Amino acid sequence: MKYIKGLFVCVFFLLFAVSSSQSDIDYKASTIPISLKVKANAVVRFDKQIIEINDFDDMYVTTTRIVTVFNEYGNRHQNAYEAYDSNTKIKKMEAWIYNESGKEIKKFKLRDFSDQSAVSGGTLYSDNRVKYLSYTPVKYPYTIEYVSEVQMKSTAFVPQWRPIDDYYVSVENSEYKIVNNSDVIVRTKTENFEAYNIEVLSETHVKAKTLSGIKYEAYNLGISNIIPSLKPALSTFNMEGVKGENNNWEDFGKWMYNKLIAGTDAIPQSAIDEVKALTANTTDNLEKAKLIYQYMQDKTRYISVQVGIGGWKPMDAMDVDKLGYGDCKGLTNYTKALLEAVGVPSYYTVVWGNDDIKSIDSEFSVTEGNHVILCLPNNEENIFLECTSQTNPFGFTAGFTDDRDVLLVTPEGGKIVHTKVYDAEDSQQITTANVNLTSTGDISAQVEVKTTGYQYSLHQHVVNKSLRDQKLNYKEYWDYINNLEVAAIDITNNANQELNISVIKAAANRP
Repeated sequence: MKYIKGLFVCVFFLLFAVSSSQSDIDYKASTIPISLKVKANAVVRFDKQIIEINDFDDMYVTTTRIVTVFNEYGNRHQNAYEAYDSNTKIKKMEAWIYNESGKEIKKFKLRDFSDQSAVSGGTLYSDNRVKYLSYTPVKYPYTIEYVSEVQMKSTAFVPQWRPIDDYYVSVENSEYKIVNNSDVIVRTKTENFEAYNIEVLSETHVKAKTLSGIKYEAYNLGISNIIPSLKPALSTFNMEGVKGENNNWEDFGKWMYNKLIAGTDAIPQSAIDEVKALTANTTDNLEKAKLIYQYMQDKTRYISVQVGIGGWKPMDAMDVDKLGYGDCKGLTNYTKALLEAVGVPSYYTVVWGNDDIKSIDSEFSVTEGNHVILCLPNNEENIFLECTSQTNPFGFTAGFTDDRDVLLVTPEGGKIVHTKVYDAEDSQQITTANVNLTSTGDISAQVEVKTTGYQYSLHQHVVNKSLRDQKLNYKEYWDYINNLEVAAIDITNNANQELNISVIKAAANRP
């Protein structure tokens, strides 16, 4: 699996790796073992990544990857792309396409790769870009060989080894090696090696052979929690020009606080006066926090900002207050500043936000996480605030950041804590309906859907939709009823994390 950051290896070694792959790999699809074709949309025939650490701010990565793709679902496993920015230079990208019989049918040079912004349209501005192979196959199966060289100044994100990058992909051969030419300490941690055919040559050199595809199963632990992986981290690193120390979470959290967050939390006196007036009638910190959270939701909106270290450093709270927008980092930092203005402590918190439950590794400090939320200590309970939502009830995190380990960033350093767990009794959907069925098969009904917890998160997206789109949403929700028409809807979004959806009238006529 590739990562967005990230390279120096001698030319001789690279040429050796490429020629070795070409001579050792039979590009014919028919030579793949039958066992690897089962539960596989693609098979990784050969994957080799060499990472050279030349200094705390100099890393060079070479990649050689050969993949046989069986169908359209396997195209995504080409992994023929490289992200770059002002601190990352792509030195080389080449690709060859082979047909089912192993005959070369197309070749791509660096200039032939497509180039576009690496972020979505919801990002205000960003310097992250990506070069990628845009190839539409005429026939399946086909095989792609991809070679790249990338040099990075930022070493906070050393590429990890995950030979299996998703469900329904098998691996014939995979190799990963870190060559440390510097005085920087490289720490590593391996996970889930026991259940797979992994050869450990050293702490930074591993190989894998004959890894069968994994079938997706409902309610599994998530692919990242079951595949083999090796995570590296440098004790001294560079993030977009900012030097950091990372021997443990305390170090890393202290670096984040001192270098990324400190000095960004000043807000104008007008905002201080407003929140003090807003909370003047209560001395309870929780009540103050609820009022300020609503104030922040009404005043701001989410938009991404990703320039340089802006991918990790929040924009100034002063700018968020002035402009009325920010990304997860900026909005969280702004909310934190508003709370501080009325004497309510809170902590900037790094998390893996995803529908799958993925935790920050409590045992191994490494630059990770893709989202930021705010932690509000409340006696023995931590309350977490999602600051990018204009509609979330206070303290609601189900479905995206619940039930996982996260990193609190405090002045004393980083601390690992767990977010709220939504048990079955906290996550309910209760549907009641009065249905009239005629002798001709026509029906009319009044339906009420009441949701809490995780079930709430599944329906919350309809709250801000137009009435027309709300009707279309529930017409699709009950798509098993032919000729359904939704006449009226009334939605009550309660602050106690309940969502009442009353479908006042729904009718279906027999065709």
